[in-house]
Amino acid sequence: MKEIAAPIVQAPLRSIELGPRGNLMETRSDGSIILRHPQSLGPYPRSYTQRLRHWSQVCPERVFLAQRTSVGTWRSITYGQAYTDMCHLAQGLLELGLSAERPLAVLSGNSIEHGLLGLAAMHAGIPYAPVSVPFSLLSSDHAKLKHVLGLLDPGAVFVQDQRPFEQAISAAVKPDTCIIAADNAGGDAQTYSQLLQSVPGPALEKASAAVSGDTVAKILFTSGSSAMPKGVINTHRMLCANQQMGTQVWPFMQHTPPVILDWLPWNHTFGGNFVFGLNLYHGGTFHIDDGRPVPGEFARCLRNLHEVAPTHY
Repeated sequence: MKEIAAPIVQAPLRSIELGPRGNLMETRSDGSIILRHPQSLGPYPRSYTQRLRHWSQVCPERVFLAQRTSVGTWRSITYGQAYTDMCHLAQGLLELGLSAERPLAVLSGNSIEHGLLGLAAMHAGIPYAPVSVPFSLLSSDHAKLKHVLGLLDPGAVFVQDQRPFEQAISAAVKPDTCIIAADNAGGDAQTYSQLLQSVPGPALEKASAAVSGDTVAKILFTSGSSAMPKGVINTHRMLCANQQMGTQVWPFMQHTPPVILDWLPWNHTFGGNFVFGLNLYHGGTFHIDDGRPVPGEFARCLRNLHEVAPTHY
């Protein structure tokens, strides 16, 4: 991972080529109307992380993820390095005992480390569950977090910085659950850097080869606005087919890799599945926006837009 001081520059869009329009309409005897697209869905990868492997070979030096540092510069990771790091992290997760029955839960927000750990889990056939940050940081009783972690029974919990999550961890995470922290790891927590030292071996090769379209990739949770949050299963087939649909609707993506600036949280299907996946599937560059369109935070969005000219925002 490296820091870059200058704005990231990208090629302009050459054209806006859209897929075929129109639909096939069927009116059933009960009055229901079924609409279908006239184009059949094309082939798509067996597993979600196959696209990262693909771009690591095709354009290893292209920036995959970029994020602001505390001093205002951008740090980034290329496709080549991201694939290497993902494999090391995946091996580390397997060595920690994570599995389909013992998934990875992420309590903190969007970050390069969060993105790579989520991909690492999916690469090894381990379900990954990004949890809404307010469940940890804006709750006094942590009831929703306790509920979510009770359903997941995670083998490990990741936080970017352990300090602000100490209270949530103490209230909702089982004492024997492994804590992984990128910054300020305390106690017996495993550090992100330690996981990167794991050496990929036969266990990872076997686990990765066993991933199929039916393998659970993610578990996303509803907001819990009307009841306690409900877990929604996302398989590798669902994620990959969705992105193949997108590339057939927007064929220009195949020759113009997207440049994305986005703040949408990855525990939502829009931000975490569609936007993150759009970037991964088409070999784009994703800039993690540290601002939001709300008072007090929108200035950071404007600063980022001044430096990054995204094709998708």
